[in-house]
Amino acid sequence: MTSATGLGTPIGQRSTTRETGVIRLVLVDDHAILRQGLRSVLEREADLQVVGEASSEAEADAVVSRVAPDVVLMDLKLSASSEYEGLSLCAKLSAAHEGIGLLVLTTFLDDEIVVRAVHAGAKGYVVKDVDTTELVRAIRAVSKGESAFDSRSAAAVVRSLNGRTTHRERLTSRELEVLRLLAAGLSNAKIGEKLYISGTTAKFHVSNILRKLEVSRRAEAVYAASKSGLI
Repeated sequence: MTSATGLGTPIGQRSTTRETGVIRLVLVDDHAILRQGLRSVLEREADLQVVGEASSEAEADAVVSRVAPDVVLMDLKLSASSEYEGLSLCAKLSAAHEGIGLLVLTTFLDDEIVVRAVHAGAKGYVVKDVDTTELVRAIRAVSKGESAFDSRSAAAVVRSLNGRTTHRERLTSRELEVLRLLAAGLSNAKIGEKLYISGTTAKFHVSNILRKLEVSRRAEAVYAASKSGLI
C-alpha cells in the first residue's frame, strides 16, 4: 500500500509560481515506480519541485488540500476497479481549489475521454509516451493558466468538436429505449427483462448503439447521448 506524501506550504496557503519562481507539483498515479521516475526527471528542472505524491483519489484529495500545489500531474486510471477514476478526481479538485492547474498524463487517447477531462477541469492532456521536453513545457503552461495538449490529444479534441452531429435519426426506436435503460445503469440482462427481450438481443442493441455513437464503452455512449440530447 502506497501512502500519500506531501510537504511544503500549509493548508490554504498556496505560494504562487510568480512569487517563488518554482512550480510546486503533486504527482498522482497508482504506480509508485512511475511516480518515482517522474519525480527524478522533473526535479532536474530548476523551476519544478515535487511537493507531494498520491496513489488514489482519496490520497490525492488529502495531499492537494494539505500542500496546495500549483499543478497536479495525474493519471486517469487510479485503481483496478475504475478505468476513469481520475475524471472524478479532476472535477473534485477543480471545484475545490480555484486556480489549480490540472494536467492529465495517461495512456488513454480516446477522443471523448479527452473532452470529458477538459470538461472536468483539466487544463492540459498529454499521453505517457510524450518526451520530457514536451511534458515540462506542458507543466509550465498549465501553471500559468494556459492550456497544454500534445499533438495527439489536441487532434482528439478537434475531431470530437468537429464530429458532433445529431444521432437521433440514426438510432432506431428500440435502440433509444435500450439507451435510456443503459443510462440508468442497467446490465444487458436487466435491459432484456425490462423490454421482454433476451440478454443476447439486448447486448446486440448495445453494440449497435456504441457503433452508431462512435464510442467504445457504455459510459461513453451515455455521455455522447446526453451531449446530443438523446437522453
